Amino acid sequence: MVKRRRLPNHIAIIMDGNGRWARRRGFIRLRGHEEGIKSVREITTECAKMHIGQLTLYAFSNENWKRSKTEVKFLMRMLKRYLIEERKTIEDNNIILKAVGRIEALPEDVQRELFISIEESKNNTGMILCLALNYGGRTEIADAAKKLAEDVKRRKLDLKDINEDTFKSYMYMAEMSDPDLLIRTGGEMRVSNFLLWEISYAELWFTHVYWPEFRKKHLEEALGDYAKRERRFGGLIE
Repeated sequence: MVKRRRLPNHIAIIMDGNGRWARRRGFIRLRGHEEGIKSVREITTECAKMHIGQLTLYAFSNENWKRSKTEVKFLMRMLKRYLIEERKTIEDNNIILKAVGRIEALPEDVQRELFISIEESKNNTGMILCLALNYGGRTEIADAAKKLAEDVKRRKLDLKDINEDTFKSYMYMAEMSDPDLLIRTGGEMRVSNFLLWEISYAELWFTHVYWPEFRKKHLEEALGDYAKRERRFGGLIE
Protein backbone atom coordinates (compact mmCIF):
# COMPACT_ATOMS: atom_id res chain seq x y z
CA MET A 1 0.00 0.00 0.00
CA VAL A 2 1.34 3.43 -0.97
CA LYS A 3 1.98 5.77 1.97
CA ARG A 4 -0.55 8.58 2.30
CA ARG A 5 2.06 11.29 1.78
CA ARG A 6 3.01 9.73 -1.56
CA LEU A 7 -0.54 9.62 -2.91
CA PRO A 8 -1.68 12.17 -5.49
CA ASN A 9 -4.23 14.71 -4.33
CA HIS A 10 -6.01 14.81 -7.70
CA ILE A 11 -6.33 11.90 -10.13
CA ALA A 12 -7.76 12.37 -13.63
CA ILE A 13 -8.73 9.39 -15.78
CA ILE A 14 -9.37 8.98 -19.50
CA MET A 15 -11.64 5.92 -19.47
CA ASP A 16 -10.80 4.37 -22.83
CA GLY A 17 -11.36 0.97 -24.42
CA ASN A 18 -15.02 0.21 -23.78
CA GLY A 19 -15.80 -0.49 -27.43
CA ARG A 20 -12.69 -2.59 -28.05
CA TRP A 21 -13.37 -4.59 -24.88
CA ALA A 22 -16.84 -5.40 -26.20
CA ARG A 23 -15.74 -6.27 -29.75
CA ARG A 24 -13.06 -8.69 -28.51
CA ARG A 25 -15.80 -10.59 -26.71
CA GLY A 26 -18.24 -10.56 -29.59
CA PHE A 27 -20.52 -7.97 -27.98
CA ILE A 28 -21.84 -4.73 -29.43
CA ARG A 29 -20.01 -1.54 -28.38
CA LEU A 30 -22.81 -0.51 -26.04
CA ARG A 31 -22.13 -3.51 -23.80
CA GLY A 32 -18.66 -2.13 -23.15
CA HIS A 33 -20.08 1.15 -21.88
CA GLU A 34 -22.38 -0.74 -19.52
CA GLU A 35 -19.50 -2.78 -18.12
CA GLY A 36 -17.45 0.39 -17.74
CA ILE A 37 -19.91 1.64 -15.10
CA LYS A 38 -18.71 -1.15 -12.79
CA SER A 39 -15.17 0.21 -13.06
CA VAL A 40 -16.38 3.73 -12.34
CA ARG A 41 -18.08 2.52 -9.18
CA GLU A 42 -15.08 0.54 -7.92
CA ILE A 43 -12.42 3.15 -8.70
CA THR A 44 -14.53 5.97 -7.27
CA THR A 45 -15.12 4.03 -4.06
CA GLU A 46 -11.46 3.05 -3.70
CA CYS A 47 -10.24 6.62 -4.26
CA ALA A 48 -12.69 7.87 -1.65
CA LYS A 49 -11.44 5.28 0.84
CA MET A 50 -7.86 6.39 0.18
CA HIS A 51 -8.87 10.01 0.90
CA ILE A 52 -7.86 11.20 -2.56
CA GLY A 53 -8.81 14.87 -2.79
CA GLN A 54 -10.39 14.76 -6.25
CA LEU A 55 -11.12 12.25 -9.00
CA THR A 56 -11.97 13.66 -12.42
CA LEU A 57 -13.41 11.28 -15.02
CA TYR A 58 -13.56 12.01 -18.76
CA ALA A 59 -17.13 10.78 -19.20
CA PHE A 60 -18.20 12.44 -22.49
CA SER A 61 -16.12 14.69 -24.73
CA ASN A 62 -17.54 17.33 -27.04
CA GLU A 63 -16.13 15.24 -29.91
CA ASN A 64 -18.26 12.25 -28.85
CA TRP A 65 -21.31 13.85 -30.49
CA LYS A 66 -19.79 12.66 -33.79
CA ARG A 67 -20.59 9.05 -32.89
CA SER A 68 -23.74 7.37 -34.19
CA LYS A 69 -27.06 8.75 -32.97
CA THR A 70 -27.81 5.35 -31.48
CA GLU A 71 -24.64 5.32 -29.40
CA VAL A 72 -24.99 8.94 -28.26
CA LYS A 73 -28.62 8.36 -27.24
CA PHE A 74 -27.57 5.24 -25.34
CA LEU A 75 -24.75 7.10 -23.58
CA MET A 76 -27.12 9.86 -22.47
CA ARG A 77 -29.62 7.29 -21.13
CA MET A 78 -26.80 5.50 -19.34
CA LEU A 79 -25.51 8.76 -17.85
CA LYS A 80 -28.98 9.60 -16.55
CA ARG A 81 -29.33 6.14 -15.02
CA TYR A 82 -25.86 6.39 -13.46
CA LEU A 83 -26.68 9.74 -11.85
CA ILE A 84 -29.81 8.28 -10.27
CA GLU A 85 -28.47 4.88 -9.24
CA GLU A 86 -25.14 6.07 -7.86
CA ARG A 87 -26.57 8.63 -5.43
CA LYS A 88 -26.37 6.07 -2.65
CA THR A 89 -22.71 5.31 -3.48
CA ILE A 90 -21.96 9.03 -3.45
CA GLU A 91 -23.71 9.51 -0.11
CA ASP A 92 -22.28 6.38 1.53
CA ASN A 93 -18.75 7.52 0.63
CA ASN A 94 -19.23 11.17 1.61
CA ILE A 95 -18.44 12.25 -1.99
CA ILE A 96 -19.05 15.73 -3.42
CA LEU A 97 -20.23 15.56 -7.05
CA LYS A 98 -19.28 18.28 -9.52
CA ALA A 99 -19.16 18.59 -13.30
CA VAL A 100 -17.18 20.52 -15.93
CA GLY A 101 -17.96 21.13 -19.58
CA ARG A 102 -20.70 22.71 -21.66
CA ILE A 103 -23.39 21.18 -19.46
CA GLU A 104 -26.12 23.34 -20.99
CA ALA A 105 -25.90 21.33 -24.24
CA LEU A 106 -26.77 18.01 -22.56
CA PRO A 107 -30.37 16.72 -22.75
CA GLU A 108 -32.62 18.48 -20.25
CA ASP A 109 -33.49 15.29 -18.35
CA VAL A 110 -29.77 14.52 -17.92
CA GLN A 111 -29.09 18.07 -16.72
CA ARG A 112 -31.93 17.77 -14.22
CA GLU A 113 -30.59 14.55 -12.67
CA LEU A 114 -27.06 15.95 -12.65
CA PHE A 115 -28.10 19.06 -10.75
CA ILE A 116 -30.12 16.98 -8.27
CA SER A 117 -27.07 14.82 -7.55
CA ILE A 118 -24.80 17.86 -7.23
CA GLU A 119 -27.24 19.57 -4.88
CA GLU A 120 -27.75 16.48 -2.71
CA SER A 121 -23.98 15.98 -2.28
CA LYS A 122 -22.91 19.59 -1.78
CA ASN A 123 -22.73 19.31 2.02
CA ASN A 124 -20.56 16.19 1.97
CA THR A 125 -16.98 16.63 3.14
CA GLY A 126 -15.03 13.89 1.39
CA MET A 127 -13.53 13.43 -2.07
CA ILE A 128 -14.68 15.53 -5.01
CA LEU A 129 -15.88 13.43 -7.95
CA CYS A 130 -15.84 15.62 -11.05
CA LEU A 131 -17.47 14.39 -14.25
CA ALA A 132 -16.18 15.96 -17.47
CA LEU A 133 -19.34 16.08 -19.61
CA ASN A 134 -19.51 17.56 -23.11
CA TYR A 135 -15.98 18.63 -22.29
CA GLY A 136 -12.99 19.56 -24.42
CA GLY A 137 -9.71 21.09 -23.26
CA ARG A 138 -9.42 23.46 -26.21
CA THR A 139 -13.06 24.47 -25.82
CA GLU A 140 -12.49 25.24 -22.14
CA ILE A 141 -9.51 27.46 -22.97
CA ALA A 142 -11.44 29.20 -25.78
CA ASP A 143 -14.45 29.78 -23.52
CA ALA A 144 -12.18 31.20 -20.81
CA ALA A 145 -10.46 33.51 -23.30
CA LYS A 146 -13.83 34.74 -24.57
CA LYS A 147 -15.06 35.56 -21.04
CA LEU A 148 -11.78 37.27 -20.22
CA ALA A 149 -11.91 39.33 -23.41
CA GLU A 150 -15.48 40.40 -22.61
CA ASP A 151 -14.36 41.64 -19.18
CA VAL A 152 -11.48 43.58 -20.77
CA LYS A 153 -13.91 45.11 -23.26
CA ARG A 154 -16.26 46.14 -20.41
CA ARG A 155 -13.24 47.52 -18.53
CA LYS A 156 -13.78 45.11 -15.63
CA LEU A 157 -10.23 43.90 -16.22
CA ASP A 158 -7.06 45.65 -17.33
CA LEU A 159 -4.67 43.99 -19.76
CA LYS A 160 -1.72 44.55 -17.45
CA ASP A 161 -3.43 42.48 -14.75
CA ILE A 162 -3.74 39.34 -16.88
CA ASN A 163 -1.46 36.46 -15.85
CA GLU A 164 -1.79 32.69 -15.43
CA ASP A 165 -3.74 33.00 -12.20
CA THR A 166 -6.13 35.49 -13.78
CA PHE A 167 -6.71 33.23 -16.77
CA LYS A 168 -7.31 30.20 -14.54
CA SER A 169 -10.05 32.10 -12.74
CA TYR A 170 -12.07 31.99 -15.98
CA MET A 171 -11.85 28.22 -16.41
CA TYR A 172 -14.90 25.96 -15.93
CA MET A 173 -14.00 25.11 -12.33
CA ALA A 174 -11.43 27.67 -11.31
CA GLU A 175 -11.13 26.34 -7.75
CA MET A 176 -10.11 22.89 -9.00
CA SER A 177 -6.56 21.86 -8.15
CA ASP A 178 -4.41 20.68 -11.06
CA PRO A 179 -4.28 16.89 -11.50
CA ASP A 180 -1.18 15.23 -10.06
CA LEU A 181 -1.71 11.98 -11.96
CA LEU A 182 -3.38 11.37 -15.32
CA ILE A 183 -4.31 7.75 -16.06
CA ARG A 184 -5.36 6.55 -19.51
CA THR A 185 -6.63 3.03 -20.09
CA GLY A 186 -7.00 1.15 -23.37
CA GLY A 187 -3.43 1.31 -24.67
CA GLU A 188 -3.50 4.68 -26.44
CA MET A 189 -0.74 7.12 -25.45
CA ARG A 190 -2.27 10.56 -25.89
CA VAL A 191 -4.22 13.02 -23.75
CA SER A 192 -7.11 13.48 -26.22
CA ASN A 193 -7.99 17.11 -25.46
CA PHE A 194 -8.48 16.42 -21.74
CA LEU A 195 -7.68 19.14 -19.17
CA LEU A 196 -4.99 20.62 -21.42
CA TRP A 197 -4.37 23.64 -19.19
CA GLU A 198 -4.57 21.70 -15.94
CA ILE A 199 -2.27 18.74 -16.74
CA SER A 200 0.78 20.86 -17.58
CA TYR A 201 2.78 19.18 -14.79
CA ALA A 202 0.74 16.03 -14.22
CA GLU A 203 2.45 12.65 -14.15
CA LEU A 204 1.14 10.45 -16.98
CA TRP A 205 0.44 6.72 -16.63
CA PHE A 206 -0.78 4.57 -19.52
CA THR A 207 -2.04 0.99 -19.45
CA HIS A 208 -3.20 -1.48 -22.10
CA VAL A 209 -6.00 -2.61 -19.77
CA TYR A 210 -9.39 -1.67 -21.19
CA TRP A 211 -11.57 0.45 -18.92
CA PRO A 212 -14.21 -2.27 -18.22
CA GLU A 213 -11.37 -4.41 -16.79
CA PHE A 214 -9.71 -1.63 -14.77
CA ARG A 215 -10.00 -2.41 -11.08
CA LYS A 216 -8.44 -1.72 -7.68
CA LYS A 217 -5.24 -3.67 -8.47
CA HIS A 218 -4.62 -1.56 -11.58
CA LEU A 219 -5.24 1.65 -9.64
CA GLU A 220 -2.74 0.51 -7.01
CA GLU A 221 -0.22 -0.23 -9.76
CA ALA A 222 -0.59 3.32 -11.09
CA LEU A 223 -0.27 4.79 -7.60
CA GLY A 224 2.79 2.68 -6.87
CA ASP A 225 4.49 3.95 -10.02
CA TYR A 226 3.49 7.53 -9.18
CA ALA A 227 5.00 7.22 -5.69
CA LYS A 228 8.42 6.43 -7.19
CA ARG A 229 8.56 9.55 -9.33
CA GLU A 230 10.28 12.82 -8.44
CA ARG A 231 8.13 15.83 -9.25
CA ARG A 232 10.32 18.84 -9.96
CA PHE A 233 7.88 21.22 -11.71
CA GLY A 234 10.71 22.54 -13.87
CA GLY A 235 13.13 22.92 -10.97
CA LEU A 236 15.85 20.73 -9.51
CA ILE A 237 15.99 18.48 -6.46
CA GLU A 238 19.27 18.81 -4.59
